[in-house]
Amino acid sequence: MTWFDVGGADYAAFRPSYPTELVDALVAAAPDTRLAVDVGCGTGQLTSLLAARFDRVIGLDPSDDQLRHAVAAPAVDYRVATAEHLDVPDGVAALITVAQAAHWFDLPAFYDEVRRVAVDGAALALITYGVVVLDADLRERFDRFYVEEIGPYWPPERRHVDNGYADLAFPFERLPVPDVVIERTWSLAEFVGYLATWSATRRATEADADDLLDRLADDLAPRWGRGTRAVRWPVTVLLGRVGAGSPAGPTGR
Repeated sequence: MTWFDVGGADYAAFRPSYPTELVDALVAAAPDTRLAVDVGCGTGQLTSLLAARFDRVIGLDPSDDQLRHAVAAPAVDYRVATAEHLDVPDGVAALITVAQAAHWFDLPAFYDEVRRVAVDGAALALITYGVVVLDADLRERFDRFYVEEIGPYWPPERRHVDNGYADLAFPFERLPVPDVVIERTWSLAEFVGYLATWSATRRATEADADDLLDRLADDLAPRWGRGTRAVRWPVTVLLGRVGAGSPAGPTGR
């Protein structure tokens, strides 16, 4: 079972979407706009944005619950599939994206599938947003929560998010990407709703440590106030070219 097999409604409500600048960069890197494939699409935060720019988009996720809560769009075809077995024909995708999910994949198997489904010269983007950045007066308490309290419940793969995918194998010609930051203005309830979608929070709940989030919210409440606060995530994008000119790299098969 994936960590996100349940809770698709919360995931759809509280996971942040992506800025226009990122979508612009992805579209510019693709050789055409006939078909994009969004792998590990969850509830479609990125998929739905791509649908406004591509003739067709296929959104793939192993969780049926996630897809039931996905953002509907006329150009989008959502399908249950894993990253290692893409439900996509050979040689059709001009853009393959993975947003906040590549660290869960068997990457050699996924890259084999990318090469299979991509048109020559297609673009591949692995996207991750890092640890949330709060205002200075909230940061110390949140950092303690992230490192000391919820930290032990993160799966090992989380380290790739923390280091901005610096250690992920990426055997493709790299393309430049502009600096991107996700910014939201949230109430404390919205922020806590986002934290509740974390895999570490779910692990903590299963280990009867579900009071960690409540204690954080109680401590932040007097400082956060009844209004909204700025919430920011730095975004890292590994953007590459797939095709005859791209390095084959190890396949792991």
